[in-house]
Amino acid sequence: MALNLNPNFSEAGKRYFSAYSPGDDFYEMLIAAHRDLGDEQSELLNARLILVLANHIGDLGILREALAVAREGV
Repeated sequence: MALNLNPNFSEAGKRYFSAYSPGDDFYEMLIAAHRDLGDEQSELLNARLILVLANHIGDLGILREALAVAREGV
């Protein structure tokens, strides 16, 4: 399986008006998860989310590629 860099957000059974709408929905969820957290708590949330999602992906090759893509331009 190759790393998917195309927009890929969706929710089962939900229809969207625009292709970018589900990405906006995720962004709103992410911001809401950080609301009322201090900087240290927010960093911990990010770290935990990364580990949960990495475990869900599970494929070390995909994770290696994702890390390389994320690091580009940093």
